[in-house]
Amino acid sequence: MQTDSPAGGATPPPRRAIALAAALTLLLSGRGALADDAAASTRPDLTALPFEQLLAMEVYSASRFMQKSIQAPSAVTVIGAAEIRDFGWRTLADVMRSVRGLYVSYDRNYSYLGARSFLRPGDYNTRFLLQIDGKRINDPVYDQAPVGGEFPLDLELIERIEYVPGPGSSIYGANAFFGVINVITKRPQELAGARARVEAGQFGARKGAASYAGSDGQGNEWLLAASRYKSDGQDQYYAEFDNPAQNHGVARRLDYESGQRLFVKGASGPFSVSLLRAERDKGMPTASFGQAFNDPRSHTLDTQTYLDLGYRTALASGTELNSRLYWGSYDSSGDYVNDVPGLSVDHDGSRGRWWGLDVNTVSTPAPGHKLVAGAEYQRDYRMTQFSYDVAPYQPYLDQTHDSRRSALYLQDELALRDDLLLNAGLRYDHHERSGGALSPRLALIYQAGPATTLKALYGTAYREPNIYELYYAFPGPDGQRASPLLGRERIRSAELVLVRQLSANGRLTVTAFRNVVTGLISQASDPDSGISYFYNAGDTIAHGVETEYERHWPNQATLRASYSWQKMRPYGASANAFNAPASLVKLNLAAPLGRSAWRAGLEAQYVGPRDTLLAQTGGFWLANLNFNAARLTRQLSVSAGFHNLFGRRYADPAPASHVQDSIVQDGRSVRVTANYAF
Repeated sequence: MQTDSPAGGATPPPRRAIALAAALTLLLSGRGALADDAAASTRPDLTALPFEQLLAMEVYSASRFMQKSIQAPSAVTVIGAAEIRDFGWRTLADVMRSVRGLYVSYDRNYSYLGARSFLRPGDYNTRFLLQIDGKRINDPVYDQAPVGGEFPLDLELIERIEYVPGPGSSIYGANAFFGVINVITKRPQELAGARARVEAGQFGARKGAASYAGSDGQGNEWLLAASRYKSDGQDQYYAEFDNPAQNHGVARRLDYESGQRLFVKGASGPFSVSLLRAERDKGMPTASFGQAFNDPRSHTLDTQTYLDLGYRTALASGTELNSRLYWGSYDSSGDYVNDVPGLSVDHDGSRGRWWGLDVNTVSTPAPGHKLVAGAEYQRDYRMTQFSYDVAPYQPYLDQTHDSRRSALYLQDELALRDDLLLNAGLRYDHHERSGGALSPRLALIYQAGPATTLKALYGTAYREPNIYELYYAFPGPDGQRASPLLGRERIRSAELVLVRQLSANGRLTVTAFRNVVTGLISQASDPDSGISYFYNAGDTIAHGVETEYERHWPNQATLRASYSWQKMRPYGASANAFNAPASLVKLNLAAPLGRSAWRAGLEAQYVGPRDTLLAQTGGFWLANLNFNAARLTRQLSVSAGFHNLFGRRYADPAPASHVQDSIVQDGRSVRVTANYAF
């Protein structure tokens, strides 16, 4: 069923964005106007590089070794620190929203990332593998990749983000289903000395951060960074609760968010260590999961800790050894206010503890031949789920599980000719519960000319059902039953990529893809009892085309514009393509303001209409504008950002845990930041 957008009125067609991008390109070119990775020793500002160097820029995440981006077995997107600064992004979700083919939904608690038509209701980003400096961040209970306010790292500490679309299980194993996101942090030298940062914005948003970093010139370096933030949020109105008994649908002072983050990083010779800890408290204004509306006791609390010890050394014959020992913990809990007389607050949550070891070698056994071989082991030694009413105490769920998995992987990059490269990867994972999984990947990369690269890619990936999907159970109407017979889901992906340098400073990327997902883990409700459960659905097929144009000018102005068209054929005759926009348009334009210290970053996005569980949200345009002066004085930098510049009213589809069919998003807001280096 077609419906109007939440604001009413017509939605502009996506072709207008293409015309706008073309006009801006012509304007800038007429004026003659013009940003690293885990293994690099120097990390240049991407916006300061000649475009020829950008084309030859090396990436790490596609193959676990350094390679030119045009030779990587994927159409990798790299977002540098300069872009994060130019556009004033506050969360990882903001960054990923700007990437071609990706889109985000927000239910005023967590942010959910969709790719190429797939965003299942209530999914916790389980089909993306999220890494920080190559370390897996997905927890073992929900397999969640935290990308919103729950992301545990301040964006100011990020040097670059590499997004590798497509299946990556051949090198990374489970969860690398639709893509791998590797967040690479800055080296201590880039943040040398003491720094302080303050931030303030509308609706009680404020943040303070400080860091201290240094090195001794003898291979020893260190970084210590900490921050605290809080936002009071706006009062939220929901028509579904508009009656006198429920405050006429207004949730007051319930959209707050607060948290703190700590990041420690150090290196000495071949050894490295990092510690990451984050805590986030978020109010729930939507009365999800059948809660009482407008009750201030409703909130969630997430605490994450990651400890990593690394060792890297060169062996004989040009072989490099990389090893990593890691430990992690994730605690999640929520107070859910029962909307049933005589019952109080249900305290529901989980605790996860795990450790693991990853060892690999990168070697060049012959000219034009690069080999990666590795082994990985992870022990999830405590995965606890609990749920109980606080007063009177009534337990519903208290269970603890453990599991282990091991893997062997091998990848070979072979130059068949000077202009033809073959990249082949294979990984075998063994999970204690479900047995073995084999994940191959093949990529043929042809340099058709000095300015043209063609890539033919094929790969498979898998995702194991997580502990929440398998064993979570809650009795009563609108509860949930365990689904212990769930099987893994798999994807087969075929992709063609064209990369064409159109001029000395312009590049066009065109991608066509076809994904077939088998055994997609979905959720349904029993029509008689209302109890929900997870099950493996039939095949789901998605195909589409993505185009992106990038341009850099000598005065460091930059343009990135993309259009994505995608279509899904969902499982089941009566199923709809939930939260799957057919069209996505992205435009990011940054430029200096004359000869001043200021730069401006304009971002415009179009998201097409999306099916909800009951109806459809309208398509919408969104624009953001940011001004920043990286060095207003020798020690001071400032920025001012305007989100939703034109106050557009729009909504995201809501999962089945909500009474609302869609969740209205924020209107216009302003935030100012000042950073001082001592």
